[in-house]
Amino acid sequence: MTRSDVYEEGARPDGAAPRRSGPPDGGRPEGPDAPEGGDGAGRPRGGRARRALRWSATTLAVLILGTAGAGYLYYDHLNDNLVKGERSSGDSKAERSAPNAAGQTPLNILLIGSDSRASDANVALGGGKDNRGNPPLGDVQMLIHLAADRRSAAVVSIPRDTRVDIPRCTDPDTGTAYPATNDIINTSLARGGPGCTLATWENLTGVYVDHWMTIDFAGVVRMADAVGGVEVCVRQNVWDRALPGVPGGSGLKLRAGRTKVEGEQALQWLRTRHAWGSDILRTRAQRMYMNSMIRTLRGQNVFTDTGRLTDLAEAATKSLQVSEEIGSVKKLYDLGMQLRTVPPDRITMTTLPTVPDPQNANHLLPAGDDAEQVWSLLRDDVPFDDKGGTDTKNPGNGKASREQRTADPSAPDDEIGVLVRNATRSATEGPVSGRASAIAQELAAKGFTRAAPDTSAAGAEERTVVRYPADDLKGDAQRVAKSLGIPVSSVRRSAGVSGVTVVVGADWREGGTYREPEPPKAGDLPDDADALSADEKGACMDVYAPYRW
Repeated sequence: MTRSDVYEEGARPDGAAPRRSGPPDGGRPEGPDAPEGGDGAGRPRGGRARRALRWSATTLAVLILGTAGAGYLYYDHLNDNLVKGERSSGDSKAERSAPNAAGQTPLNILLIGSDSRASDANVALGGGKDNRGNPPLGDVQMLIHLAADRRSAAVVSIPRDTRVDIPRCTDPDTGTAYPATNDIINTSLARGGPGCTLATWENLTGVYVDHWMTIDFAGVVRMADAVGGVEVCVRQNVWDRALPGVPGGSGLKLRAGRTKVEGEQALQWLRTRHAWGSDILRTRAQRMYMNSMIRTLRGQNVFTDTGRLTDLAEAATKSLQVSEEIGSVKKLYDLGMQLRTVPPDRITMTTLPTVPDPQNANHLLPAGDDAEQVWSLLRDDVPFDDKGGTDTKNPGNGKASREQRTADPSAPDDEIGVLVRNATRSATEGPVSGRASAIAQELAAKGFTRAAPDTSAAGAEERTVVRYPADDLKGDAQRVAKSLGIPVSSVRRSAGVSGVTVVVGADWREGGTYREPEPPKAGDLPDDADALSADEKGACMDVYAPYRW
């Protein structure tokens, strides 16, 4: 099993103080056999050299299927290559987005890079042979969001050591049930497989995730070999090597300017950390590589080059595991064709804004309002860029339709039973004491005399919602929501409640009337999301001074 990296020692190339997730002395050794610090769990680091490659190759697997979709010609053989699994194996309350005026809905795909050492190939590539029997960790996790109108796409990654709520999950293979917990997000994969990681993302973001895909060490290498060279750029000569007091290094050695890297050199680029100055800057280098790879694949004539197409399709289907509802080459082809429609200048790659975890210096937390701003854009299907202009054909994307706004009649207010739950705890703030009682009293004053607080433990939800269990209570739920100022788009059917239930989220910590947050605007990303567009051909990495030559 693996744990968090420490961020780079010394000053960053931009002059800012380096971000760290480890002890201030920066003295922990690196490598597969390095002892683990931080929380004292004693789990070895291992596999650092391959995690960077996993990050890129996981996304690449989807991109290849979009570019080389005609792999369905080898349908039977390629179908046999695919390994499938259950879409969700955890408790989740996320619901599909309402269709826009044209009947379109967004598409969300979770990409997971696993550190599994369940095979000789993975042990050889990832190190840590003593951990062969350990459950895998999901060290790389990225969500691809394809807009409902299929005109833009967004990618959000979460650092693997970000602490989140992980729901109750059941392993579909063993039947083992894991209770809900609060832990770093990469452990979710070991608590019920990719379906548990998917449920964790849904509860964290409020976004319904349609599919998952995973890839392991051996799959990453197979994909990297199939893709060929990708152009990268550095502003100064770079040599990422061990220095006195700073062990490790990828071995990357390039001259300033643009270079086409492939094979071992591509791996060196993806795993380089010291030469950039921090782990955060390493993710930027990886995203630059990904963007360059997108442009490279789009420029290749794969549709008429049968040999090239075969290599790419073979590598992709042997490298991926997928959720069962997309478990055929035809379905992956259809998915890829949708992804292919988005031009590079409308693909935006970001990282979730995070802050240090006060409970553990090795961990991170979602950065409050900045993180919620990112999730808001995804939930409301708002582009991460501002290049789309006004959509005059499909106004009100993601908004409730007229039919949704005119529900069944409700019962008299004093006959509607309402339970109020306090879910005001967030990643950065504790719950507001007595919040459920306060809103129950507010409802009673409005005539809902059967409203009562839920006395169970406070939960955590970013947004306030009203849930109901069956269609005959939909009108009642909407009536309750209207009385509190909660929008109809936040009224949802859920099997997790027995009656009309108001869940007071972290966005409503005070006051008796809900004030809906301002809708997000296209391109309104926080600065610390570090957005990169796939068409940024001029992007280059600065080299931290000790690693120049």
